Parts: sequence; C-alpha cells; structure tokens
Amino acid sequence: MNNRKSESASLENKKTMFFLIGLVTALLTVWIAFEWKTYERNLMDLGQLNMELEDEIIPITNRQQQPPPPPPPAPPEVIQIVENEADIEETEFESTEMMESEEIEFIEEAEEVTDEIFNFAVVENKPVYPGCENETTEDEKFACFNKNLMKHISKNFKFPELAKQMGIQGKVYVNFVIEKNGSISNVTIARGVDKLLDDEAIRVVKTLPKFQPAKQRGKPVRMQYTIPINAKLQ
Repeated sequence: MNNRKSESASLENKKTMFFLIGLVTALLTVWIAFEWKTYERNLMDLGQLNMELEDEIIPITNRQQQPPPPPPPAPPEVIQIVENEADIEETEFESTEMMESEEIEFIEEAEEVTDEIFNFAVVENKPVYPGCENETTEDEKFACFNKNLMKHISKNFKFPELAKQMGIQGKVYVNFVIEKNGSISNVTIARGVDKLLDDEAIRVVKTLPKFQPAKQRGKPVRMQYTIPINAKLQ
C-alpha cells in the first residue's frame, strides 16, 4: 500500500517555528502591559489675562520763541572842522632850459657781455673747420665742417678692447660748445650706449682742432652742437 502523505506538507516540521512565534508574541504582550501608563485628565487654570491698556498721555508743550535783541546803536559821526587859514608850502620849479654855454656830455653805453649759447640752426654764420675757409657759400662751408669733423673722429676713435670682447656697439650722441675763441668746451653725453664707448667718444671730441667761431651780427658767439658717433663692430 502506497503512503499518500508528503514530507513537505507535514506540520511536524513547522512545530518549532510556531512555538517561537507564540513565545515572542506572549513576551511582547507582557512587556507592553508593564510599560503602559495612564494620566489623569484635569483642566489647568491659566488665570485671567487683563487686556486693559492705559493710554499714555503725552503733554503738549509750546515753546515760545523770544524775539532777537535789538541791534546796538550806531556810533555818532565825527565831523572834522578844517581851518580856512592853512599854511601852503610853495614849490619852486627850476627851469629846464639849457644855457648856450653849457656843454652836453654823451655817455656811451657799455656793450652787454653775454654768455648765451646759440643753437647752430639760428646763428647767422656757422663755425668754420680749419681748411674750409675758401668755400664760397655758408652751406658749402658747413658741409665742409661736417665732413672734416666726421673724418677726424673716424680717424682718432679707438674702439675699446673690452667693448669688442663684450660685443658692445651703438650710436653715441655727444654735445659740445664751440667757444668765442674757437675752442671746445662742455663736452657731455646727450645719449649714450655704454660707459666704455661714452668715455672714448668724449675723449675724441676733446681732440678737435680750433675752429673759426660762429658769428651773430658779425660778432663771435658761443654755439652748441651735437654730433652722432656710430661705434660699430666690423
């Protein structure tokens, strides 16, 4: 005879699980019973709230402005009485007419000595380089002046050895003044490149010969001139 009961449908296998569920439910019910608290429901008296507010009475004050004090009285006018009889000093005037016997002396005005330095562009006669005197016009003399000036500098300029080694080169602008006697003075650097080249440029300009000075209204004057020296490595 075949057994019709299934092992999976048997409740004996789940008996332990049902026991544990029942035990946990019972313990939870007991714990809730012990923790349950009840309170008496009594109405609390909060007292009475007085809503009456006293209005604050602000007194109204009226400040009376006092009138300004009257201005002080004006000082009395002082009247000076001038006497009619006053001593008047008589002024004597000397005659400006000259007698025939008087001689007129003419005082010669001393010529004003000026040390003004003129710019080469405004002087009437520009300085003349030695050897350029035979040129006919002022423009030809000045062209000869520049040509010989640059030739002198190119011949006498000694490129500093240290500047060669360091590769220093450039254009140095030198200012100088041609005095009334044709000599050179006030040699300065207008725009330099390096101290080595600047010092050599000043040295070579100071070796320039004496010129015929520039002239203004036929009189020798001081003239300022700027020359560029192109110190370039070959």
